[in-house]
Amino acid sequence: MHALLVEDDDRMAHALGTALAQRGHTVRRVGRALDALRHVREAEFVLLDLGLPDLDGLELLRRLRTVCDAPLIVVTARCEERDIVQGLRAGADDYVVKPFRMAELIARIDTVRRRTGTPHGRPDTGSSADTASPVRAGDVEIDLAGRTVAVAGEEIRLTRREFDVLAFLAARPDQVHSREEILDRIWGDAFLAASRSLDVHVAGIRAKTGRSGLVRTVRGFGYQLGSPPAREAPDGEQDGEQDISRGRGR
Repeated sequence: MHALLVEDDDRMAHALGTALAQRGHTVRRVGRALDALRHVREAEFVLLDLGLPDLDGLELLRRLRTVCDAPLIVVTARCEERDIVQGLRAGADDYVVKPFRMAELIARIDTVRRRTGTPHGRPDTGSSADTASPVRAGDVEIDLAGRTVAVAGEEIRLTRREFDVLAFLAARPDQVHSREEILDRIWGDAFLAASRSLDVHVAGIRAKTGRSGLVRTVRGFGYQLGSPPAREAPDGEQDGEQDISRGRGR
């Protein structure tokens, strides 16, 4: 695997580069955003520090995601919840805060690679995407094969992970899926159930489509594809949330 390491700190870059090389990966290290944009198309994996000298790392992440869908992990000292949420919403597949244990980072890299290791870098959503017809939910059309989403006929842009979540739900629109099932299938790790990664991506889907009912929350369990109206209901009536606690265990 060829990794792009975007890190301006020489000591950290050396440690990360050595650890990756010991596992058989080739590494191109760059310390500036401009160089990252120049070389990202050749990368099969990206490690991105946010504290770069020429451009804010979150802005670079957004720009990288317009030209590359390779697996990407943010590795940074920024530990505020706001930064983590912004990083995930901008398209990061994982977010690791410095200082970290090298073995943990390598394990996270392996996990991200496994879950994006299906053809074209897509996780297995369990659907025959190449032959499936577009799925409609209200005025939202989800093209599983083309990996596009349109609302009222207008295409909107989701991050890769946001689309993966939506496609997984759309492939089985009549089923309710547990958080653990979604995290295991899309993230490759059911033990992330206590994290906010899934919630952040669901919030991103709702915000970008303008259809909060597109993903229905099943309280205490998980999510299901909804059927939102063309015009959303007033606040307080549009979360599509239902409680199935009495139906659990059936």
